[in-house]
Amino acid sequence: MYGAGMAEIYELLHESRGKDYRVEAATVAGLVRARNPAAASLLDVACGTGAHLRHFAQLFDKVEGLELSDAMLTMARGAVPAAVLHGGDMRDLALGRSYDAITCMFGSIAYLKDTAELTATLRSFAGHLAPGGVVAVDPWWFLETALDRHVSGDTVTVGRRTLTRVSHTERQGHTSHMVVHYVVGDPDSGVRHFAESHALRLFTRAEYEEAFTRAGLKVAYVEGIQSGRGLFLADRG
Repeated sequence: MYGAGMAEIYELLHESRGKDYRVEAATVAGLVRARNPAAASLLDVACGTGAHLRHFAQLFDKVEGLELSDAMLTMARGAVPAAVLHGGDMRDLALGRSYDAITCMFGSIAYLKDTAELTATLRSFAGHLAPGGVVAVDPWWFLETALDRHVSGDTVTVGRRTLTRVSHTERQGHTSHMVVHYVVGDPDSGVRHFAESHALRLFTRAEYEEAFTRAGLKVAYVEGIQSGRGLFLADRG
């Protein structure tokens, strides 16, 4: 789970590396409305700092978010003050309301440990759908496409602050273990360093599709978007 150090620079860093949250949100909204033209409400599960949610708020009449990290949730409340934001785990989703669209972006679904958790979580998503509702899941890399022993690094300067991110990802069975180091420097507070570790489940595409089906959802996979990871779209059919 992301801590306060990462929450502070999360959106700034990824946008500086080329991630376009506005375009991604618009793409997902367009795909949702291709299935449900009247979609007006959206729940963004694992909403992080609200990077996608603040753009969804311009595209849907009512938006809400769910986030496990307190630090991320604090940032999201500042980014999307009009949204209803819930602290909680996607594995225990029980909000007592329904939505026209439920999204889970940026590979967050891969924090689930196995196919049983994946199926149970998607079944919970399905239970929160309004009639005609659509689930959109941006997956992590598939087991068959994930790189092993992969190193990635970027340094960006935004205003007076310079940020460096270096990650190493190693496959162990069906899990992608990623260690990320950050160095943040600015004239007032000097230079600080912190690191985070993440264990992300490498589901196969077939495992995702089977989990959607077991959850009572009819699923399709859109290739090529979301930085090449694609997108799952599902409804009750």
